[in-house]
Amino acid sequence: MANPDTESADVLVIGAGIVGLACAHEAVERGLSVLVVERDERAVGASVRNFGHACATAQSGKALDYGRVARETWLRLSEAAGFWARRTGTLMVARSADELAVLEEFAGLRGDEARMVTAAEVAGHASFGPGVIGGAWLPQDLRVDPREAAAKIAAHLEARGVRFRWNTSAHTVETGQAATSRGLVHADHVILATGHDVDRHFPGLAAEHGVQRCALRMLRVDNPSGRTIEPAVQTGYSMLRYGGFAECPSLPALRDRLTAETPDLVGIGLNLMFTQRPDGTLTIGDTHSYATTLAPFQDEELDAAVLRETAKLLGVERMTVRERWRGVYASAPQPFLDATPAKGVRVAAVTAGVGMTTAFGFAREIVQDMIGR
Repeated sequence: MANPDTESADVLVIGAGIVGLACAHEAVERGLSVLVVERDERAVGASVRNFGHACATAQSGKALDYGRVARETWLRLSEAAGFWARRTGTLMVARSADELAVLEEFAGLRGDEARMVTAAEVAGHASFGPGVIGGAWLPQDLRVDPREAAAKIAAHLEARGVRFRWNTSAHTVETGQAATSRGLVHADHVILATGHDVDRHFPGLAAEHGVQRCALRMLRVDNPSGRTIEPAVQTGYSMLRYGGFAECPSLPALRDRLTAETPDLVGIGLNLMFTQRPDGTLTIGDTHSYATTLAPFQDEELDAAVLRETAKLLGVERMTVRERWRGVYASAPQPFLDATPAKGVRVAAVTAGVGMTTAFGFAREIVQDMIGR
C-alpha cells in the first residue's frame, strides 16, 4: 500500500519566490509534472518587498542577457495570469554634470535601449525639485506590482497542473528526494530556490560562494504631486549600484564625488529611486547592509535618510509615510548562484538584488541545462 505521506513529481521546486516560480513555469512549459514546496502560506519575502522594477537595461553580462529574456516572459505571463505589468521604461535623473556624463556614455553603449533626454523632458514624467539638468530614458524596462504578481503567477501555475504545498518546510534535500514537514517527496530533479536561506540546507556551499543576507529599508509614501508617474525613477546613487554603469569611464569620478560629499549616504548603500503603486502612492528606497546573520534592530536613521533625500529629489518639505518594511535578499560576489551539490539537485539563487529583473531568464537556463532542451 502506498504511503499517504509520500508524493512524487518530475520536478520538485523548493521555494515559491520569483526564482522558484520561474523554475516551475519553465518546467511545466516542457510538459513536466511539478510540485512546489513553500514554508509560508504565500510568498512574503524579497519577491513581494521590492520596487516591482524589471530594470534589465542597467544590467551587464549574464544579468543583462537574463533580463532581456525575462521582459518578454513577464509580459506573456501578465496576460495569462491576469496581473499588471507594463513596459513603462526607466527615467534616470541627472542633477550634476558628472551624472550626465555617465548617462551619455551609457546611452552610447545601449543604442536603442537608452537615449538622452532634456531637463524639460524629465519634468514631463514627474515633478522634481531644483537642480535637474537632464537624464536618460530607458524605454524597454518594465514595472509590475510585486504585491500581486507572485500570488497570481502561483495561481496560474496551479491551474496548469502545478501542485503547491504551502506551509511546508523542506528538511533534507538529496538525490531523488526531499524530506518535508508533510512527508517525503520523490523527484527526478530537485531545484532549491530558497534565496538567502541556501545556507539552511547547504551551509558549506553558501560559505564557498560567499552568500550573505542583504537587508534593505523601503517605505510607501503619499505622492506629494498627485501626478501619475509611469516609469521607475532612478538617480546618480542608482548608477553606483548597477553593472551597466560600471562600464562607463566617467563612473569612478562620480563615485569619488558622491563619496566625498555624502559619505554617509554612500556608506548605507543608498539607491535613491521610486516607483508608483496602483493606488498612486510611491515606493521609495532603499539602503543596503550585509551580514550572514542580520541584527534584529532597525536604525531609524536609515529611514530618515531615505525620506530626506526623496523629499529633496521631489522638491518638498516632507513625505507622509504609510508603510515601512525591511527586505532581505541573497548577496554574493557573483550575481548568480548555480550549483549542483548532489546528482539531480540544483541550487538556484539570484545573489545581486535583481531577482525580479532576471529570474525568468535565469530559470530558463537552469531548467534547460538540468532537464534538457
